[in-house]
Amino acid sequence: MAVGGPSLRGLDDEARQLALLIGSVTDYAIYMLDPDGYIRSWNPGGERIKGYTDSEIVGQHFSRFYTPEDVVKGEPQRGLQCARTEGKFEAEGWRLRKDGTRFRASVVIDPIWHDGELIGFAKVTRDVTERYEAQLRLQDAQKALVQSQKLEAIGKLTLGLAHDFNNLLTVIVNSLDLINLQHAQDARTGEWVEAAQRAADRGALLTRQLLAFARAQNLAPEVHDVNHLLASSAELYRRACGPSIQCAFELGEDMPQLEVDATQFEAAVLNLVANSRDALPGGGTITVRTRKVRRAPPDTPDAEPRDYLAIEVIDNGEGMSADTVERAAEPFFTTKDIGRGSGLGLSQVYGFVAQSGGFVLLRSAPGQGTTVGMHLPARTECNDG
Repeated sequence: MAVGGPSLRGLDDEARQLALLIGSVTDYAIYMLDPDGYIRSWNPGGERIKGYTDSEIVGQHFSRFYTPEDVVKGEPQRGLQCARTEGKFEAEGWRLRKDGTRFRASVVIDPIWHDGELIGFAKVTRDVTERYEAQLRLQDAQKALVQSQKLEAIGKLTLGLAHDFNNLLTVIVNSLDLINLQHAQDARTGEWVEAAQRAADRGALLTRQLLAFARAQNLAPEVHDVNHLLASSAELYRRACGPSIQCAFELGEDMPQLEVDATQFEAAVLNLVANSRDALPGGGTITVRTRKVRRAPPDTPDAEPRDYLAIEVIDNGEGMSADTVERAAEPFFTTKDIGRGSGLGLSQVYGFVAQSGGFVLLRSAPGQGTTVGMHLPARTECNDG
């Protein structure tokens, strides 16, 4: 006994130290499962992360931490089987706390063997929700940066094309005016000139839309009541909708004033209404809504929030896929049939809003309609003085 005593005391000290170590860990849930997955031990990290005390959870099956959909798919059993056959199981997924909330977990399961017999599993779980959400935010920021760079490159190309096209149109329009003066008495020539002038006017409209997208148009902003602007053009928007579509207005109360180019504002809303109309081939409802929101621009989330007036055009139409939403603002991109649209309407909206100091938010999904919101800076008392 004298020979074995110190060795036994050493083992006892080692076990006590291991228990103290595991009991001091709070950032990880470290516990043991029996071969069937029932919990045999529990540490303070498990209580902190998952919310259960040892008296509540010891003896329960570890599958209760999994989401119902993962339980149906057999994920708990798969983890144990993988650890048993491959020597280790590692995964990341959603898990449940005692209160029912979900958290992102990094999980490791190791088998415990004794004399060739599987006596259980060591399971370590870490809450990585913050890291996971940070990765998602980084991915969103990278995606937004790529989209911004793409639109900037397209904008530079568009600006050059618009200026060259405008110069050509000027020559054409001046030549048509001279032809009209010299052949004023020739009815047939007059018809041809008139048709050509209409085409030139159409080209001028396209040029303005291109310049709007490239943010190079000359705006003439003035102080306006946004609800008054919409009400004064309500009949125009209703006519654009056509007889099979109801055009409704939900105008917020006590809206602050807006400093905006009224003509370009009307054109932007009209473009949005026309897009919604084309998404409702069988009829439906288009709603023009105004409301005040306070937030930071989506591309600069660290900026100080400020007040914006959101002018939203909402339809209950076909909706768009995620890929279409991503490309929607590109000039000349359109989902319409040939001859039904230039693909510049939404580009004009984005360009006008950006040049006015705001931003556009587009939400859509197949079968769920589309909402396009122009967020323009609200006029504050500081603007007045």
